[in-house]
Amino acid sequence: MTDVLVTGGSGYIGSYCALALLDAGYTVRTTVRDLAREPQVRAMLAAGGADPGANLRVVRADLGNDEGWAEAVAGCAAVLHVASPTLTQQPRHEDEMIRPAVDGTLRVLRAAHGAGVRRVVMTSAIGAVAYGHEPRDTPFTESDWTDVDAGIEPYQKSKTLAERAAWDFVAGEGRGLELATVNPTAVLGPVLGPDYSPSLGMIARMLAGEMPALLPFATGYVDVRDVAALHLLAMTDPAAVGERFIATAAESLWLRDIAAILRERLGDRATRVPTREMPLLAAKALARVNPQMAPLRKLLGRNLGATSAKAERVLGWKTRPIGDTIAETAESLLGLPR
Repeated sequence: MTDVLVTGGSGYIGSYCALALLDAGYTVRTTVRDLAREPQVRAMLAAGGADPGANLRVVRADLGNDEGWAEAVAGCAAVLHVASPTLTQQPRHEDEMIRPAVDGTLRVLRAAHGAGVRRVVMTSAIGAVAYGHEPRDTPFTESDWTDVDAGIEPYQKSKTLAERAAWDFVAGEGRGLELATVNPTAVLGPVLGPDYSPSLGMIARMLAGEMPALLPFATGYVDVRDVAALHLLAMTDPAAVGERFIATAAESLWLRDIAAILRERLGDRATRVPTREMPLLAAKALARVNPQMAPLRKLLGRNLGATSAKAERVLGWKTRPIGDTIAETAESLLGLPR
């Protein structure tokens, strides 16, 4: 068996990457900041249908510290660098999010390069592609980069600068290390535990009736299982080396489209899902005074459409219907213990 390191195995995308690797016959090593989280990691994999036993090794390594990374990557043929710092609230200063993202990425890459790892696949984001641009009618592609000088939110800025730093590292001191990046749009899919991403939280709030009206913005969505599959293709296919790959399913969706799918697929269980879209001017006014809406302020009225044609053409990647993903996401959220 071949060892592959997944950074951030307790996270949503990281856990699904581990599941995909185990299913493909790899032995998986995954990092957590605290080894006390190993039972949680194994519980999430069990919820996903896996019983890895000795084929999973959980190791301690923190993106903010050099300690543990040399041991984490030793003997691994590849690394899926999925982990990224997250904050539960808006940072007081953007560097609280940017510095850990950039420094953590370089920490992983230096350790991988030093250990003779062949290839690193980095989980970037559409946030490194589609932000800070003027409105446009054409979809964003991998040739686009977010404009970090356009007053964007710290999270998008951190993802952009971390990915830039990764490419610069490989072009300089990391020569010989192969790199590919995966840039997902908003990620949905069945939850494996009670901790989940903002995109999943949005579905949960719709179902719970905590969203009185739908905000007017659109973006792409993609199934987490398809994102994991793309990571494996980028890890194994020679054509992926040196390339970025946007992960999105079909066309972008407005929140009103998602709400309609939920009501159609779930019937009586979606009676609390809002039907009314907030007028654009009202949404913009509310975003100026509501801190929770601040990250969405510049997205209101916008359609951040993107295309995954490159991943489909170069790697043969395919996605499942996004309507099925949205329904399965909702089913899993409704099934969580209350």
